[in-house]
Formats: sequence, C-alpha cells, structure tokens
Amino acid sequence: MASIGAALQGVSVVLLDKGDKLGRKLGISGGGRCNVTNAKDTDELIRFIPGNGRFLYSSLNRFGSPEIINFFQGLGIQLKEEDNGRMFPVSDKAKTVVDALIGKAAGLGVQMRVHSPVNKLLFGPDGVQGVQLESGGEIHARAVIVATGGRSVPQTGSTGDGYPWAEAAGHTITELYPTEVPITSAEPFIQSKELQGLSLRDVELAVLDPKGKKVIAHRGDMIFTHFGLSGPIALRCSQFIRQVRKKYKIPEATLAIDLCPDRSADDTGVWLRRMAQEEPKKALKNVFKGTVPERLLPLLFQRAGLSPDTTFEHLPKEPWQAFVKVIKSFRIQANGTRPFAEAFVTGGGVHLKEIDPSTMQSKVMPGLYFCGEILDVHGYTGGYNITAAFSTGYSAGSHAGETVMLNK
Repeated sequence: MASIGAALQGVSVVLLDKGDKLGRKLGISGGGRCNVTNAKDTDELIRFIPGNGRFLYSSLNRFGSPEIINFFQGLGIQLKEEDNGRMFPVSDKAKTVVDALIGKAAGLGVQMRVHSPVNKLLFGPDGVQGVQLESGGEIHARAVIVATGGRSVPQTGSTGDGYPWAEAAGHTITELYPTEVPITSAEPFIQSKELQGLSLRDVELAVLDPKGKKVIAHRGDMIFTHFGLSGPIALRCSQFIRQVRKKYKIPEATLAIDLCPDRSADDTGVWLRRMAQEEPKKALKNVFKGTVPERLLPLLFQRAGLSPDTTFEHLPKEPWQAFVKVIKSFRIQANGTRPFAEAFVTGGGVHLKEIDPSTMQSKVMPGLYFCGEILDVHGYTGGYNITAAFSTGYSAGSHAGETVMLNK
C-alpha cells in the first residue's frame, strides 16, 4: 500500500522483500480469508486499537475504512461485511487481495524485488540516502519507507528486522511484547489439564487490578488449554495482563470469568436457587448439569466449599453465597502470555513522539518513513491492525511521493 501510495504521485518506486514472494503475512490473515478492514467509523475503530490508536486519527481521516473499501472495490474485489464490521473479499481468499495489490503496484510501474534482504539504511548529512542490500549492492533513494512489520508470526518473515534500522537512524524503540496472544497460568487445574479443551460461550473475561477493580473486560468465547486460556476474549485481554503485572510489579494478574454476564449477582442467586428449589431432593451437581459447563462444575463447588451432593433441603447459607459468587467471578491467576511465535500482533515499536502522525515521516531523519506494525500501535484482531497498516502505509507512501516530486 505504501508503494502504491508513492507511485500514484508519479515517482519511481522500488519495493524490496527479503522473502520469496510478496504478501506472505497478508496471505494468511483472517484465517486465510484476509479481513481487509473493519467498517466501523473512525472513533469506533480507534476504540478497538487500545495501543495508541489516537495516533492514527490523521491517517485514518485521509485513508480510512471507507477509502480502503473503495480502493479494493475499484480493483474489482467485491467485499462483504460479517460480524462486528469485519470486511472480507467475497471470494473468501486472501490471495485475491494479495494479487490485486501486486497487480495495482505493477500497473503503476513499481519495481518489485523478492529475495532482496536489506542490510542497513544509508544516511547522509541531509537525511536518508537509500539502502544497502545484504548482497552488498546499494539502492539510492530520496525517501525510504520501512514497512517490515513487528515480530509476530515470524514464519512469514516478520522477524523485527526494521527495529535496528530505526535505532541506527536515531529512533527509540519502546519495549516489544506479544499481544493478541494466548494467556499462560500455573493454576493447579491448568497444570493438571482437567479443563483442557473446554470452551465457554458468551462469557465475560476481565483483568483485575490488585484491588479487584476491572482494568478491562471482554465478552465472547474462550477456551481452556494445557497452558492457560485462548480464544477471542483471552487474546483481547492478553496485553492488559502484561500492563497490570508491570504497573503493580506483581508476578501474576488476576482474571475473572463471569459465567452469567446478563444477570446481576442477585439475579443469578435467585435464578439458581429457584432451579434447586424446583427439585429439592436432587443433588446440586445434577440440578445444574446443562446450565453450567459440566466439566467446570466440580471446580466451582470446590472453590465455594460446597459439596456437589448437597440438596436444596440441606443448603448451607455461606457456601451457597460463595457458589453464586464464584459463578459470577471465577478467578484465575495469569503469569504471562505465550511467545511472539504464537502472537497475532506485536506491542511496542518505533516511539510515536518521533513520528509525524499526518505524514508518517521521521522527526529525526528527513526522508525516512515508517508504517504498519513497526510503529508502537496495536489493536485487537478483527480488521483493526490491517486497517492501521493500510492507512499508515498509504499516508507514508503518498507523502513520501509528494515530497520527492516537490523537491525534484
């Protein structure tokens, strides 16, 4: 997108990729279907980009979701909207999107070179001067756009190559960490794998601070694994586990699962009590079978100190209240997340105070631009990161092209 944005200004553009084909990461995005953007308006989009999303206002206003949709439809790719505003090609194939971008770039005269890893950027007294390839060759240019991505999904070639180049130019790289990544826990029930493979549907998962206040909460689906938690809402909470552990200098962050997010604690108690009352001689473990995930029930009873064989006729007050409480807030201690290799997105990156948000140009090295995941910007999955990438890519390319043309 950066090369297209630049070429549209009439300048000569070379696109370098170290891999054997272009768009490798794009080709596996959205489960291989490529979620090209999200149809939400700009303010809503930014709300779903918790990692410095406000930095994107200028670029999204220039080339945001409506423009991305029009761009691809202009290339003959019909899009369809799915749940939560996610936009996919009607073909359901990421290759359609990759091929269209390559075709557009080729049509604009962009020279595309694969198997061309860059060794370093070249600098002069007046700014960036080009790049040196690992082969030893040099390409001189009046503007260089670094669009190397972060460190997530490294099998696609996204291995953090751009960070040392940015540092060599005088930039600061904020701490890098995996986001949108499964969560790890050393809880005994996780280590014993007794809940491995259990999916919870339409529950709320919250990250709590040490005082028990919600830092963030997401509603949806999750799954217990042999190492902790995964699934959509676990991925969304992952970055906040790091934040809480770092902010409060604690080894573990507390998660809370609300199994009945549509009911208050009082309503939940009344509802469950009524169920038990209707079958007063039946053991509670059998009363609630089918209402609460069966594999989770023994753990809930254990946490509450309530015997699963108890009947309504012999219901003790305090353990019952504890049971209702644990239904509304089943606590799990999280000690971290899985590594970059399993993350969808990289947190951290080139410090945003050193980048002009309206142009994506470096404030410390004239002619040098950054876009996409190398920046210290990250969002949830669902088309938000790719929107940020396309938007910042187009902004960087357009401005670089305009500036080169003006200074010819």
